[in-house]
Amino acid sequence: MTPKTDHQKVLIVDFGSQVTQLIARRLREASVYCEIHPFQKAEAAMAAMNPAAIILSGGPESVHEEGSPRAPQGVFEAGVPVLGICYGEMTMCEQLGGKVEGGHTREFGRAAITVEKASPLLAGLAPVGEDEEVWMSHGDKIVAIPDGFDVVASSSGSPYAVIADEKRRFYGVQFHPEVMHTPRGDQMLKNFTHGIAGLKGDWTMAAYRDEKIAQIREQVGDAKVICGLSGGVDSSVAAVLIHEAIGDQLTCVFVDTGLLRKDEAKQVTTLFREHYNIPLIHVDASKEFLGELAGQSDPETKRKTIGRVFIEIFDRESAKIEGAEFLAQGTLYPDVIESVSSSSGKAHVIKSHHNVGGLPDYMKLKLVEPLRELFKDEVRALGRELGLSEAFVGRHPFPGPGLAIRIPGEITPEAVATLQDADAIYLDEIRKAGLYDDIWQAFAVLLPVKTVGVMGDARTYEKVLALRAVTSTDGMTADFYQFPWDVLGKTATRIINEVRGVNRVVYDVTSKPPGTIEWE
Repeated sequence: MTPKTDHQKVLIVDFGSQVTQLIARRLREASVYCEIHPFQKAEAAMAAMNPAAIILSGGPESVHEEGSPRAPQGVFEAGVPVLGICYGEMTMCEQLGGKVEGGHTREFGRAAITVEKASPLLAGLAPVGEDEEVWMSHGDKIVAIPDGFDVVASSSGSPYAVIADEKRRFYGVQFHPEVMHTPRGDQMLKNFTHGIAGLKGDWTMAAYRDEKIAQIREQVGDAKVICGLSGGVDSSVAAVLIHEAIGDQLTCVFVDTGLLRKDEAKQVTTLFREHYNIPLIHVDASKEFLGELAGQSDPETKRKTIGRVFIEIFDRESAKIEGAEFLAQGTLYPDVIESVSSSSGKAHVIKSHHNVGGLPDYMKLKLVEPLRELFKDEVRALGRELGLSEAFVGRHPFPGPGLAIRIPGEITPEAVATLQDADAIYLDEIRKAGLYDDIWQAFAVLLPVKTVGVMGDARTYEKVLALRAVTSTDGMTADFYQFPWDVLGKTATRIINEVRGVNRVVYDVTSKPPGTIEWE
C-alpha cells in the first residue's frame, strides 16, 4: 500500500486503542506520511516501509498481564526515534527493563503534568516548573523506568508522565497527545516528527495526485477500468483522478439503488456526462434493490443485501464492456484500518458493505483503489486539487447503503419517498440559514414509530421523523450541532406541512463516542 515515491514515513504500531487513527490524522495534518499496522504485523510493516520514526499507540490491555501485546524487539533496534503513547509507553518500559503494575490510582480525563526537565519533545510548551494540560486514560502505573531514561514530566498520579532517553531518541508519554483534549498535543507530535526525527513533512495532495496518476497508469496499462460510482465524494474523486490518468479507458457505472437523496441521480449523471465528459453507464436498479430488501428489517442483513446486489450488478455490467479488467472503488484508509483490525480480532466490523481486501472469487475484475491511503478530509483536498467544485467536495458524508440505514425496519418505496422529501427540506433549510458548512453531517431518519397528533380539526396517526446534525473535525468523534431554534422550528413546520405521513419531528442530541468510523 505504501507509495513508491520516497516519502519520509512513520510507522504507527497499533495496540487496539480507540483513538489510534487520530495519531495518523495529526501526523497527516503536519504533512507527514504514516501508516497504521497492528502489532502482530508490525515487523513486516517495518521491513516494507523502512520508517524514519515509529509511534507505539495506546491500547486496552495491561502490560503486566501474561500474553499482553508487545512491540517487535526490532522497533528498539532500528536506530530510529520511537514514541510510546500510554500503553505504548508502558510496553516500551517493560520491554527495556522497567516495571509496570496494576491496582494503583487510575487517571481518566483532564490532568496537569508538571515539566521537570527540558526536552525537545516538549519544545515550545510549558517551561520547566510549570504545568501543561493533557488527557489521561490509564488504569496501570509505571513504577520503574529503564536505564538511560530520565523523567521529563510528572503528574499527581503518574510519576513518569513523560520520559526520555535522549541518546537513543526513545520517548514515552502516559497521556494521549493525539486527542483534542490535549490542547497542544499536535505540537508535541510535531516536535517528535519534525524536530526529533528530522522529517521535512513532504506529504502533499499535489504530490499524491502526481504519484497516483503514475501508479494507475502502471497498474492498468492498456486495460479498461470500470468505476463503481455511487455519487458520493469518495467514488467521484476516485473517478476524476482515474480519468485524468487513463482517459476514456475508464467507464463509470452509476448504479441508482433507489436509496439516494432526492434528485441525486440526475445531479450525478449531469456532472459526469456534461461537465467532465466521462463515459458513464446509468443503471436504474431501484426496483431490483427494493425487491431484494422487501421484508428485511435487520440492519446488518440490509447492508449485506445491498452490497451483494451492488456487486452482482457490476459483474453483469462489466461483462458488457470489452477489455474491462479492473474495478475502481473509493475505499478510504479508515476502511483499510478497520478491515485489518477486524481480521486481527481487535475490532468489530462496522462498514460491512465495503469490499476492502478483495472482491468475491467469482468476479473477474481486479481492484483499483486510488484513495486507499487517504482520510476523508484528504479526499476532499484531493478533489480540490483535481478542480472539483467546493459545493461538491464539501458535501456531507453519505453512507454506501444510502437511505436504507436511515429507515429502521423494512424498506418500502413509500418510506424511501417520504424520507427523500423530508431530507431535501432539511438540507434546504440548513443551506438557506448558511449553516451547511458549519455542520459535518446532517440527515433525517424515518423512525418505525407512529404517534397520535392533531392537524387542524382531525386526529392523525403517522410516523415520527428524527433529525440529526453533528460537528466533527476528524469523523472519529462528534457532538450534536446546537441549532438555532428558529431554524429547527421552520424545518419541522415545513416537513409536517409538505411531507405526507409525518406528524412529528424530533432532534437527536446524542454525541458520537470515540473509535467508531461512521456516525450512521
